[in-house]
Amino acid sequence: MITITDIAAEKAKEILSGEGKPDWGLKFYMAGSSCCGPSYGIDIVEQPDGGDKTIEKNGLKIFVDADTYEKIEGMKFDYIQEGEKEGFVLSGGQASSCGPGCGSSCG
Repeated sequence: MITITDIAAEKAKEILSGEGKPDWGLKFYMAGSSCCGPSYGIDIVEQPDGGDKTIEKNGLKIFVDADTYEKIEGMKFDYIQEGEKEGFVLSGGQASSCGPGCGSSCG
């Protein structure tokens, strides 16, 4: 299960409305991987792809393909606003470990 906070759902719906796409949803996908672990991306999409899982919270729809869902299951999708930091975050789940030669590039 992926947890979506109320503030993330409301902020995402606000963005979708601002884009003129209030009935669309967000698509989570794997954007790449490094020694630090996978990175994820978010797109605005009208409908899920075949086989996508759909998660809903407060009217927000999030679509996730099976492979990505497996990687982010147990994580929390949130929206933070802390000083100069503002945006969506995906947190929790299994911590990645940095392999040899990775140095301080992780974290």
